[in-house]
Amino acid sequence: MIVRVVMAGLLSLGVTVALGWAVLDRPAPVENLPDRVASAMPESGVEHPVTAVLLNFRSYDTLLEIAVLLLAVVVALALREAQPDRPEQMGLDNPLLRAVMAWLLPLILVVAGFLLWAGSYQPGGAFQAGSVLAAAGVLLRLAGGNLGWLDNAALLRAGLALGLLTFIGIGMVVMLPGVPFLTYPDAHAGTLILVIELTLTLSIGLTLLSLFRLNPPYADDPADARTQGAPKP
Repeated sequence: MIVRVVMAGLLSLGVTVALGWAVLDRPAPVENLPDRVASAMPESGVEHPVTAVLLNFRSYDTLLEIAVLLLAVVVALALREAQPDRPEQMGLDNPLLRAVMAWLLPLILVVAGFLLWAGSYQPGGAFQAGSVLAAAGVLLRLAGGNLGWLDNAALLRAGLALGLLTFIGIGMVVMLPGVPFLTYPDAHAGTLILVIELTLTLSIGLTLLSLFRLNPPYADDPADARTQGAPKP
């Protein structure tokens, strides 16, 4: 046991030293990236540099991030299907909480829409708007709201894949004139980015809400959580 601890400590120390050396001895940048982004902003279709980088200049990265999110919820769905069916137990049967949610939910939706629209000229965009939409769904569930429409498998899968499929579809359509994948024409870049962000907002919100809703069924019942791991007689 002591040998394993010593070996693990030496390995951790070696990795730490290697990472520190890599950070301290990193090469100087060969070009000024902020200046390069600023010079390309007129062709980006948006006014905010972060949005331009995420959805135009480095759109491959964002596409892969969306694919990873979709993969995560697919795995969660597969794991949830392996669990026994249990009734929904999360939610407080509180009339006051539901009344507050009736007033708060429209405001949350307005905030999500504003974040989506504002992403073209200030901090915001699909990820922030999708997170706010997911928060609205989480609050609605905690308030005892009905989220049974998520049990519609076809509707759920279509919503989850909508953003990624739209992203890929637009990237392929712009290739028709002979340009590379995800190279938007300057005249339509802003519109295409808005369409991508709109569908990504819906898919990201649905993905995060699904990950919350697909928690193990025993998490709502401490007694079941204690007995689930007990050996069978």
